[in-house]
Amino acid sequence: MSVAAPQPRKLPKQRRAVETCAAIVEAAARILETQDPDALNTNRIAERAGVSIGTLYQYFPDKQAILVALIRRERQALLAELRAIQDNGEEALKQMVAASVRHQFARPKLASALEHIEVSFPLGEEADDMAREIASISSGLLARRFGQLNSTDLLTAVIIGRSLVNAAGEGVLPEEGLPERVTMALEAYLYAVSGGG
Repeated sequence: MSVAAPQPRKLPKQRRAVETCAAIVEAAARILETQDPDALNTNRIAERAGVSIGTLYQYFPDKQAILVALIRRERQALLAELRAIQDNGEEALKQMVAASVRHQFARPKLASALEHIEVSFPLGEEADDMAREIASISSGLLARRFGQLNSTDLLTAVIIGRSLVNAAGEGVLPEEGLPERVTMALEAYLYAVSGGG
């Protein structure tokens, strides 16, 4: 059973309100890029966003709700890139890996911080829906080259790729040549489980 994610107090509709919410979420992102996550609190977020604490609380009940909004924003950006990939078989895997690497290294400190924070802030049914969509897009893109993949094999491939990209984001592996290394690792695994393609 999914746990409900912390939600904003009210959804912004007018342009100024939308911009205020975006500024609050971005302020949290910038703090995470420069400070320890434990230093994050609503007062610091409000100050960084240039809004009063009262304005922040009009939209978000606590810092958890802000973090959920930030995680949602980042996941949706990755999903948009995956949706834009054309199903051309041969290049689909490379494009998927490139999107993942771009996502990680656009703001590597933020990506690393959110990777560790995400486990503490469940997104509930929304997270399940996004995970299903990522799995559906991924399996559809890969099917022409590797055949239909079962959910365990697909999840294993995702974990392999994510682990390598995260390791590079944390400085364990070099960024140079990362897309090629990730693609090679995934191709080897996917060929093996698909019986040679």
